[in-house]
Amino acid sequence: MEIRVQQGNIAQFQADCIVVNLFQGVTEPGGATAAVDAALGGAIRELIAAGDFVGESHATVLLHARGRLPASWVLVVGLGPPERFDHHRARRAAAAAVRALRKVPSVRHLATVVHGGGAGGLDVSLAARSVAEGTLLAAYRMPQYRREVPEQRPERCTVVEFASERLAAVEKGVAQARAIVQGVSTARDLVAEPPNLLTPVEMAARARQVADSVGLKVTVLDEAAMRELGMGILLAVSQGSANEAQLIVLEHAPEGHQEEPPWVVVGKGITFDTGGISLKRAEDMWYMKDDMGGAAAVIGALEAVARLQVPRRVIGVAACVENMPDGRAYRPGDILTGMTGKTVEVISTDAEGRLVLADALAYVARFRPQAVVDLATLTGAIGVALGSQAAGCFANDPALQEALLAAAERSGERLWPMPMWEEYKESIRSDMAEVKNSGGRRSGVSSSAKFLEHFTEGYPWAHLDIASMVWVDNGQVPELPAGPTGYGVRLLVHWLAGEHL
Repeated sequence: MEIRVQQGNIAQFQADCIVVNLFQGVTEPGGATAAVDAALGGAIRELIAAGDFVGESHATVLLHARGRLPASWVLVVGLGPPERFDHHRARRAAAAAVRALRKVPSVRHLATVVHGGGAGGLDVSLAARSVAEGTLLAAYRMPQYRREVPEQRPERCTVVEFASERLAAVEKGVAQARAIVQGVSTARDLVAEPPNLLTPVEMAARARQVADSVGLKVTVLDEAAMRELGMGILLAVSQGSANEAQLIVLEHAPEGHQEEPPWVVVGKGITFDTGGISLKRAEDMWYMKDDMGGAAAVIGALEAVARLQVPRRVIGVAACVENMPDGRAYRPGDILTGMTGKTVEVISTDAEGRLVLADALAYVARFRPQAVVDLATLTGAIGVALGSQAAGCFANDPALQEALLAAAERSGERLWPMPMWEEYKESIRSDMAEVKNSGGRRSGVSSSAKFLEHFTEGYPWAHLDIASMVWVDNGQVPELPAGPTGYGVRLLVHWLAGEHL
């Protein structure tokens, strides 16, 4: 969707539909909503008086203007109770408007006020960013392979600001949202792609395209290069596939920051996961095309960081492998040696993500990072623990964990801190190697994090288990249509940008 900013009066704006808002409990609309209501002869007040629309959070009502306004339609979106309003509710209000207008074929161009920028009391730039984020996130549609592709509706949005002195702040917020959501959309597109097309090699090609478009430095290690580095753990996962593994390294190093220790993000990129010899059940295996959601988030986040021109050095590493069960595949019982020389006993080939990350986390130590965060669709158990409401956060550094939790709060991509007690090591002790890759179902979430920690040396580190967050079926959250979510991009951007966003 195209989005732009224009000064004007929303009640006089020429668009297919204009969007205004209402707080819950309000009986007399104010501001732009009052002006629109007056033009409509009190239609909005009548709905309120009848109890047909009370302003509940992201509820909507659509009214035909009947020639009384330049726009053909008016959409009123609820903001919920004033005391609970924040920038997240502004984002969802904007997203709810797009979702509602998708059902109206005549609406190609919508115009909206900045929800929360007036009576809502939000910083104007933050309110504008939230409205633009919600609009763009809700407008997302997966890549299409149909012969007849339906038109996208609505296809344009104008954010209308009345006060000229606030216009620059609104434009700043919308520009930030545009940069962030472009990164989210890249991640969503990658996760949505069919696995016969998005192999590890193709993932590297897509990463190069992103790097070229925004000025990132890109390096791709093939299997020969990884073999020279001794990445025997990662390469074992790739043995059963005809598609070569790739280690993708993206770097954002603006002028004046090229030599500083970087902030590093690492993503699990299993482009398809059959489970290997420990084969998954056939039911719902198609979802395993999303097992590269961590790598997709890393690529999308680096794109957004570059577009925002964040003034710090950031490196993103995407470890991309296909896990297949042919005659060369690695087996339960195998013992593997990684680039640090540490050994792993394989208990399950369906615990492959932590193996891929083991060598990737060892690799990034060469950068002498300020901190490392990995994202991985690692365990189904995290969904049992937290549902689809939050990802799990495991960290060996309290300050890093607090920074990530704060970024989660700002971005709206929730995290929940999980335990990393030493006792979790007991379940992954091996009789023959230094560690084994699975401790069984009990405590599987935290023991998998302890496995990863075994390969992190010399830097603060956090692991985000995002397995329950990368795909939604129901689309109940307004800004997340059914399909890939791009989870992690906004969170990482807020962590990496810090006070610069």
